[in-house]
This record gives sequence, C-alpha cells and structure tokens, in this order.
Amino acid sequence: MNKKFLSLLGLCMKAGKLKSGEFQTEDSIKSGEAWLVIVAEDASNNTKKKFKDSCTFYEVDYVEMGTKEELAHAIGKEERSSIAVCDEGFSRSFLKLIRDLRKAMED
Repeated sequence: MNKKFLSLLGLCMKAGKLKSGEFQTEDSIKSGEAWLVIVAEDASNNTKKKFKDSCTFYEVDYVEMGTKEELAHAIGKEERSSIAVCDEGFSRSFLKLIRDLRKAMED
C-alpha cells in the first residue's frame, strides 16, 4: 500500500472529511455527502457489490484499495472495510493518486 495514499487518508480523517464503517459510508452515499467511496480489497464480495451498486446509482466514485487493516490503521480506527470521502478536493486528490499508482504499476 502506498504511503502517500495512507497519509492522505489520515489527513482527510483529521480534517473531519471522512466517514468510515458500513453504516456511515452508506448514509454518506445516500445523503449526497460522499464524493468517493473506498472499499478494502479484502472486503467480502457482498460488501463490494453493495457499495459498487450504491455508488453507481448515486453517481459516486468507487475504488477498491488496500486491506481492512491498512485502511483502519491509516485513520486510527479498528478494522474498516469501507470509507467515504466527503470532500470534493480530497476526492480529486485520491483519484489522481490512484490513477498515478495504477499507471506506475503498468509501466
């Protein structure tokens, strides 16, 4: 997992622009607060499908990154399989970082 990504998660948490856990993430999507949903790669297939479908319906960006443990550690919480980024600027920063990471992996 990339240190920049984890640091950005921590910064976003400290800024109060992040919701974590299944219920808070789901509420953020439905209320229109969420700009980006991050789901752990080791989350259950059911959890991934639920959030992917919800994000598609509500037109929220969706990515799968890291493990539940990595995500939780970055935000100072217990295991989390889902996180909602509730700020447009942070969301753009995450998406750019993710694109850069994936591009670097392809090269």
